[in-house]
Amino acid sequence: MANEGEEVQQPQLVLADKLFLLKQKDVQDIDKVRFKEDVFNFVKEHDMIPLYETLVADSVLDMDRALLDSMRAKIDDELKKLDEKIADAEENLGESEVREAHLAKSLFFIRIGDKEKALEHLKITETKTVAVGQKMDLVFYTLQLGFFGMDFDLISKSIDKAKSLFEEGGDWERKNRLKVYEGLYCMSTRNFEKAATLFLDSISTFTTYELFPYDTFIFYTVLTSIITLDKVSLKQKVVDAPEILTVIEKIPHLKEFLDSLYGCQYKSFFSAFAGLTEQIKLDRYLHPHFRYYMREIRTVIYSQFLESYKSVTIEAMAKAFGVSVDFIDVELSRFIAAGKLHCKIDKVAGVLETNRPDAKNALYQATIKQGDFLLNRIQKLSRVIDL
Repeated sequence: MANEGEEVQQPQLVLADKLFLLKQKDVQDIDKVRFKEDVFNFVKEHDMIPLYETLVADSVLDMDRALLDSMRAKIDDELKKLDEKIADAEENLGESEVREAHLAKSLFFIRIGDKEKALEHLKITETKTVAVGQKMDLVFYTLQLGFFGMDFDLISKSIDKAKSLFEEGGDWERKNRLKVYEGLYCMSTRNFEKAATLFLDSISTFTTYELFPYDTFIFYTVLTSIITLDKVSLKQKVVDAPEILTVIEKIPHLKEFLDSLYGCQYKSFFSAFAGLTEQIKLDRYLHPHFRYYMREIRTVIYSQFLESYKSVTIEAMAKAFGVSVDFIDVELSRFIAAGKLHCKIDKVAGVLETNRPDAKNALYQATIKQGDFLLNRIQKLSRVIDL
């Protein structure tokens, strides 16, 4: 793993996080004032006319004609210089210099937030690029554009393109970076199992600071792992992982959350769970899946508790979790109805009875069902042959 602080998060992705927080009801007004000022200063500094006009249309920023004219003049001046460098490189210099001149123009369009022109010029730059590693770097720029605007179609196609490039070659450092990009894509599209696998594979080789800091990467790794790994794998890959242990205490509530779940400390779990909810809700990538994740993690913890019993009173379970009997009753009823928990509630006795499906019995029933289907097909086939 590279040293923390060696690289910094891509500024446009920091901006995207602030734009997201500006729209959230749970963010305090005083923080929104600060985010709005940061956004305005960044847009002004980087001449981001497309974003500025969008934010004005959305009533996030006020229209300043003088500022808009000033940004347009600076962009025109910069583009003129970039085009002159391209012309000079094509007339007087070698292929490498031509590529660098085109790349500079691509990066300029990324800087000002002109997505369409950035993508167009990245393609032009690619035609001037021979080395697989340099082509991969262009894909990473495209992926960053995709994550800025949550353009999942662009992200998916770019990941596929990167994988096909790796078939031609490519170094391990870039391959490892791609795992984190793909993991973030999977997490953002609710494929938590694949995201956890990709993140865990990248723990010891993480260098993708342009996407997020290492602490954030560990936060995502733990959250996705908890709801997808069995207990043995969780212990081996997460609870005891030295890379996670070195930073987990820096992330509020996360260590308590992980330890309480693994150690069956159910009262502590709900306390940590409550502390983490705001972090998850105010994360740009996790926010759309907030309710889903909350349901999944409760399914994990309730299932873990019930695995120890054939039957247990609702009162005992409520006491273990430090909540009321009514709360547990309502929660479990909802999860049972959704098929998330394998148990039934005896309302009269106030008892939960588990009815976990037996794996061997399930396989036996499936075999019989498939056998019946096959016999029916054979009988139909024999009738056709007899005819």
